[in-house]
Parts: sequence; structure tokens; C-alpha cells
Amino acid sequence: MEQEVDIIGQGSVWQKIIHQIEVVAQTDATVLILGETGTGKELIARELHRRSRRKDKPLVRVNCARIPKELYESEFFGHVKGSFTGAVKDRIGRFEAAEGGTLFLDEIGEIPMELQSKLLRVLQEKSYERVGDVNTRRTDVRIIAATNRDLQKEIAAGRFREDLYYRLNVVPVKVAPLRERKEDIPLLAKHFVEMAVKELRCPRPRLTQGGIEVLLRYDWPGNIRELGNVVERAAILAQGDTLVFDLASAETNPDAFYLQPGGPGELEYLTEAEIRRRDRENIFAVLRKTGWKIKGVDGAAELLGMKPTTLISRIEKMGLKRPC
Repeated sequence: MEQEVDIIGQGSVWQKIIHQIEVVAQTDATVLILGETGTGKELIARELHRRSRRKDKPLVRVNCARIPKELYESEFFGHVKGSFTGAVKDRIGRFEAAEGGTLFLDEIGEIPMELQSKLLRVLQEKSYERVGDVNTRRTDVRIIAATNRDLQKEIAAGRFREDLYYRLNVVPVKVAPLRERKEDIPLLAKHFVEMAVKELRCPRPRLTQGGIEVLLRYDWPGNIRELGNVVERAAILAQGDTLVFDLASAETNPDAFYLQPGGPGELEYLTEAEIRRRDRENIFAVLRKTGWKIKGVDGAAELLGMKPTTLISRIEKMGLKRPC
């Protein structure tokens, strides 16, 4: 299932982005969206188009990382029949397809250096020629670009044109990774549950507070896209029961170490025996909190974000007994 989300977020970081969208959308300014893979850059591009005066015209996306080097010009500008081997008929390019609307150049940092000058010319002169054609065509499109690369480092390394960078970077929008806006995780998780129920037609699972806490402990290197995949997989396996998230790294990050009270930034590493002891104490504390109720709503398994059978197995293995 291809994960797509609406503008969802309640934290200050995401609200700042929404404000930028509101301010910039009504203009024709070129926007450069910066952020890690999976942070929602295409979502922002769609929202900019939806709120713009061009909303009734096409929004055309080009993934610059997936175009073979020899086909860049044809992909962007089109070609005429017979202009090269395989050109059996005229073909319009993405600029022409987006005429009057918005052209979203995703992964702009992947365009080969020798072809960047051709793109720069179109942005400056608002005109281009199809491959093999002598006729110049005018273009009226709004450009939104996105990348997960540091383009200034790419410029320093000689892999990206500085003049093209400044032409694209009229209005920069930086998208923070999910680990820096974890307050949005509960809303996003609930949204992905609804998507799974609707699109996969699976029974509605229960997203518990314990499950949310598991999600909050994880750093999400794959960002929103990874969160969507994790929730979708859990929804399929839940069969209408409680969502259980299998995030091995979430169990050791950040609970495998703790900050020293007397030395900020210094870490007290725990031994395997200490980790087991704390795990035992944690499970015992939750069991006392729930009156040793394991299954069902507000049961210990739900609060811990695990299956009841898993919890029962751990209780037996740890030799935990209910006090008389």
C-alpha cells in the first residue's frame, strides 16, 4: 500500500511548515523542499499546489533519480519523431504536461552536472525546445524542487551548479525528521490505522497507549514512510485485535542506557544482567498497576504493547508471582 497522508501534525515544527505553505502557496515563487527521505516532501509539494492559483491545472512529478542519463532531455522537454533511435513518434515532455500548473522535481540533486545547465536555461528564459526540434516553446509552470542531499556540500564537491541552486532556493522549506517531532506520532499512527482499515479492508485493530509508547521510543530513521509501513504491517497481523509493534531497536533505544545525573552527556552503560533486572521490575510494576490483569482493555499486555501470550511467557520465565 502506497502510504499517503494529509497535513497532520500538532507540534510547533510542523505548524511552522504549514504557515510557510499558507504564505508561499499563493505566489509563483520557486520552492526548494529539504529533508530526509520519507519526511513528507511530496506531501508538502501537493499541498502547495492545492492551495495555489494553479490548483485546477496539472501537478506533474518527476523523480530525477529514476531517469536514465540519456533520456533526461526527452523526459523534461519531449522529442520529435526520428530525433534518436527509438523515437517512433512525437512525445511531449514534463514541462509541457505541466503547462499552467506545477512541476515537482523530486530528488533534484540527482540530475547529472552536464544537464543542469539545460534546466537552468529553462528556469531563466521560460523556454525550451523538444529534442530534435528547432521550434522554441514558451513555458508557464511553477517549479517546486525537493532533495534529501545537502546541496551546498554538493556545490563544494563540484556536483551541483551554484547558479541553479540559487535559482531553485528562492523559498526554502526544511522538513524536520520524525525523531525531532515525536509529538506528531500518535496522530500519524491513528491516521495510518484508518488508512489500513479503509484500503486493506482489514478488521479495525486497537491502538493502545502502550503501543503508542513503543512508537515514541523509536527514532524512525525511515521517518513517516517507515511509520506507515510499521502500522500497516501491525494492522494486518492484528486481525482486529490489539496492535503490536515489533521494533527491536525501540527496545534498546533509549532504554539500554541512561544519562548520568552528575555528568551531562556521559552515559552509564548497562550490563545484560542489569537490563534483565530493570525489565523484570518494569513488568512487575505494570502488573501491580493493573491488579495483575493481563488481557483486555487496560490490561498489562496492552500497556506494555505486547501480546498477552508473550507477556505470560515472560512472567513464567522471570518467575514473577502475584503477592498474597
